[in-house]
Amino acid sequence: MAETAASPTRLSERELAAWRGLLKAHSQLVATLDDELEREHGIPLGSYEVLLHLADAPEGSLRMGELADRLLLSRSGLTRMIDRLVSREVVERHSCPSDRRGTYARLTPAGRKLLDQARPTHLRGVREHFLRHLDDADLTRLGEIWERVTTPSAADETSCG
Repeated sequence: MAETAASPTRLSERELAAWRGLLKAHSQLVATLDDELEREHGIPLGSYEVLLHLADAPEGSLRMGELADRLLLSRSGLTRMIDRLVSREVVERHSCPSDRRGTYARLTPAGRKLLDQARPTHLRGVREHFLRHLDDADLTRLGEIWERVTTPSAADETSCG
């Protein structure tokens, strides 16, 4: 089959296959990891990621805006997620001492326990559903690709659009 050429309004067959492959792999992996965490620990993948970021932060605490940025969530989306985690008593909110308008999310001891219980499930899932399909060369290459794709170029940073 002949390769369809790329144009400003169309991706080539190879480009389309790469793009659709990324989207499909992402969707399948997220759904599978989410299902496993929900089934085994009663926590969705997004909430697990909140706990993970808080556990990695100094004193288990981050400003809500910084946490939203790290998770690539809107402020309102994070607020709803934190509300659910607060109701489960795995996260608590506290005010910023130097700026009463600022709010922090903090991991509770129950949140750390849940994270510690869920972490092996998550890591097993990542290994089983993703990493086992890749060899060392693939991992190196993917790391290089993700770095290139997610690092803004100088042109991106100076663009007004």
